[in-house]
Amino acid sequence: MAAAAAVEAAAPMGALWGLVHDFVVGQQEGPADQVAADVKSGNYTVLQVVEALGSSLENPEPRTRARGIQLLSQVLLHCHTLLLEKEGAESLIGKKEGRRKKLPCTETEQGSKAKRGNSACHRYQLVVHLILFYENRLKDHHLVIPSVLQGLKALSLCVALPPGLAVSVLKAIFQEVHVQSLPQVDRHTVYNIITNFMRTREEGPFVEELFEVTSCYFPIDFTPPPNDPHGIQREDLILSLRAVLASTPRFAEFLLPLLIEKVDSEVLSAKLDSLQTLNACCAVYGQKELKDFLPSLWASIRREVFQTASERVEAEGLAALHSLTACLSRSVLRADAEDLLDSFLSNILQDCRHHLCEPDMKLVWPSAKLLQAAAGASARACDSVTSNVLPLLLEQFHKHSQSSQRRTILEMLLGFLKLQQKWSYEDKDQRPLNGFKDQLCSLVFMALTDPSTQLQLVGIRTLTVLGAQPDLLSYEDLELAVGHLYRLSFLKEDSQSCRVAALEASGTLAALYPVAFSSHLVPKLAEELRVGESNLTNGDEPTQCSRHLCCLQALSAVSTHPSIVKETLPLLLQHLWQVNRGNMVAQSSDVIAVCQSLRQMAEKCQQDPESCWYFHQTAIPCLLALAVQASMPEKEPSVLRKVLLEDEVLAAMVSVIGTATTHLSPELAAQSVTHIVPLFLDGNVSFLPENSFPSRFQPFQDGSSGQRRLIALLMAFVCSLPRNVEIPQLNQLMRELLELSCCHSCPFSSTAAAKCFAGLLNKHPAGQQLDEFLQLAVDKVEAGLGSGPCRSQAFTLLLWVTKALVLRYHPLSSCLTARLMGLLSDPELGPAAADGFSLLMSDCTDVLTRAGHAEVRIMFRQRFFTDNVPALVQGFHAAPQDVKPNYLKGLSHVLNRLPKPVLLPELPTLLSLLLEALSCPDCVVQLSTLSCLQPLLLEAPQVMSLHVDTLVTKFLNLSSSPSMAVRIAALQCMHALTRLPTPVLLPYKPQVIRALAKPLDDKKRLVRKEAVSARGEWFLLGSPGS
Repeated sequence: MAAAAAVEAAAPMGALWGLVHDFVVGQQEGPADQVAADVKSGNYTVLQVVEALGSSLENPEPRTRARGIQLLSQVLLHCHTLLLEKEGAESLIGKKEGRRKKLPCTETEQGSKAKRGNSACHRYQLVVHLILFYENRLKDHHLVIPSVLQGLKALSLCVALPPGLAVSVLKAIFQEVHVQSLPQVDRHTVYNIITNFMRTREEGPFVEELFEVTSCYFPIDFTPPPNDPHGIQREDLILSLRAVLASTPRFAEFLLPLLIEKVDSEVLSAKLDSLQTLNACCAVYGQKELKDFLPSLWASIRREVFQTASERVEAEGLAALHSLTACLSRSVLRADAEDLLDSFLSNILQDCRHHLCEPDMKLVWPSAKLLQAAAGASARACDSVTSNVLPLLLEQFHKHSQSSQRRTILEMLLGFLKLQQKWSYEDKDQRPLNGFKDQLCSLVFMALTDPSTQLQLVGIRTLTVLGAQPDLLSYEDLELAVGHLYRLSFLKEDSQSCRVAALEASGTLAALYPVAFSSHLVPKLAEELRVGESNLTNGDEPTQCSRHLCCLQALSAVSTHPSIVKETLPLLLQHLWQVNRGNMVAQSSDVIAVCQSLRQMAEKCQQDPESCWYFHQTAIPCLLALAVQASMPEKEPSVLRKVLLEDEVLAAMVSVIGTATTHLSPELAAQSVTHIVPLFLDGNVSFLPENSFPSRFQPFQDGSSGQRRLIALLMAFVCSLPRNVEIPQLNQLMRELLELSCCHSCPFSSTAAAKCFAGLLNKHPAGQQLDEFLQLAVDKVEAGLGSGPCRSQAFTLLLWVTKALVLRYHPLSSCLTARLMGLLSDPELGPAAADGFSLLMSDCTDVLTRAGHAEVRIMFRQRFFTDNVPALVQGFHAAPQDVKPNYLKGLSHVLNRLPKPVLLPELPTLLSLLLEALSCPDCVVQLSTLSCLQPLLLEAPQVMSLHVDTLVTKFLNLSSSPSMAVRIAALQCMHALTRLPTPVLLPYKPQVIRALAKPLDDKKRLVRKEAVSARGEWFLLGSPGS
């Protein structure tokens, strides 16, 4: 029995020795993870691993010793939590120091405690021996040191260590190892060891020694060599050392003088590193640590912000000042202690406020930035700074008469007002702004009436921030503000930026003060709209029409509150009814402008479910009624009504209906779908307003061309519904759409039907019904692609069905894509099939969108590329010469829309085809290929430089293309070519500079601009500093 037990015990140890041998002698990396996993699962102990490594750890060959220690260190890194638990360590330490009390217990308890005590004691002794072992190995060969440091890193992660061992380890490291000469990856490990020790224990009398041995490396000036196998970057070392220096407040008395010295130096990197380290230290320091150094820190930061030429140094200085103020703000004080925050802010105000009053305003902005950095740190700091600075700035605004100076002062005021928004006040009377409200409003209204556009813009932004302060503006202030915003909303085209800003401010403030805007702005806009309708009826000059468009935009902009939407939406819809009744002369652009305003209103309503449903049930029936009315046959055809059936107008209506539907809840969408689908299938018009039409509405059953065109509106609705909304009469609807999609009499209607069919296919759950719909579609496509008048419509159906399936990774998509590729050789449909690849790879705006709840799988483009590009390349090589451009065009579309990280690995095999595509006479192919090549020149210069001769020749040829877009893209590629290695390009420099002189005289300004930019880069090629 004993022999059997011994055999069983020896078997696992034999396996452990085998793993150790494979790692140390066999140079395999996998066994280390296996050993660590076995130790964690309890199959082996750390002590058993040490015993198995015995001969390796004492081997005379340094590389073998290094491998043995490496294995042990990797195991410890994975299993350091098993070495010494905090409770066990404290218990053992207490026993050693004779502080443990003896308590009465039973024999069973005594036995179990003895067992646990022995186990903890063994672990305690093991940790001590491991640390002593690793300390001794720090004297070993330099090949062994990296593995030793990894082991010490693992031991530094133990929750608790015996007293003195942490100090012993750190002393050993800095006595036995020249840390500064270590490789960067090992120096990084040393910093981690120190940080781990500092986080878990205080080092008492060794604080200064610890600081000395670490601070000597500050600031880091390391630059990694090219192709560094360790991957350690300068930033990694900076962050590691910063973590050590900022790990304890006890470093403050040594660190802060060092930081001040480095900030005052002339080395830019040292300034940045020191300010960032100061920022990190403020998170752990308190008033006690900072007290003696505040004047020096403020002097250094102030000088950097006032005098530096580096924006980064300025930004870091402001961040450090913010952190210092925040640190002083959160410190808890005794009743008799000095409040350092007040004295610190007093120094800042004393040094900055006089600059705000200087007539030349040289240091106004740096002073304001410093004050705002301090004020943004806490509510106390904000109140103190704001109450001192606001009166000064208000006074200065009135002292200066130039608009540019006033704009500068108002921008500073705006910065302080924004800071007030960060803090809330329980007592509204305590807010610093209350005492300055009247002066601020007067100043803002003065800015809004100033002739300077720039000052008006700042005034609008300031008004918005003032309005966002709760209960600050009175009703009279709001009335004046609304009047100014109304006036600014109708500025002429040369003040477009002010008008846009005024519209945005109106929307923001209307959401906060709906009553004021309903009372004072909406009635004015309603009157303006009525006057505009009258002007349109009389055919007045374009200025009035422009004012009419501004009114439409203002109505949509202000519709940010449910109560306002209920007033503005009927105004816009009534305006459309006037067009339908023929009461005003309207162009398609007028109707499109109204639809654009409706779409913007619908977007704003999406944030509020109540407004969203109100807009949907009010606007959609009205738009459908208008369109149905316009589609009815008339004895005397009306040009006015037919405007509503134009392609552009219907597309604008589609965007309104889609936007109004996408955010509906499934319950509300289900209510709506029971009305709209029967309208198109059965002609049920009962839910439409003013529904007494002269004839039935039957877009699918022998309907007129006008009625069929309205299928686009059905598409917008059903393709924007949530996926879980059940569509009534779906089987009939899909068959009707399929039939109409191949009708050649109205291409607009057939395309809309094909898109609607595809949108519904994409969302339909997998199952028998989906398979039936797909079979019907495939049969319809194959029948239509034969000879006949419906080939183009059948191709369009194939394209949209393929896209619907590609997006959802349906298995049939590969068959349909292969069918599409086959059409690249078709004499009639080949060019259209090539353009179809652009549709497959791009995002749509009306159907098959994520916003419209379509099933769009992630990385569908990457999958399409992987599955189909090899077949495209093979087809290109096998195709006759006359259809090769179609394959190049399709390939170019696919590559142009592919994420560049996916394309880069395939570039060597595809580049020759892309270069051949540049010789294709089709401008679309040229433009798509150039768009694909330009980023590749920047991201894969080594690969592209192999073809530099061909690239230079083709780009220069295309810079004289008849197409302006191609000329611009070719010149941009010539510019990007300069990123290739300079020695490769220098032989072509004279030729390129001569050739680029021609586009400098191009008749198009945008071409000339790109030519100047590209030629300038080629001129500088190879010059010093380029």
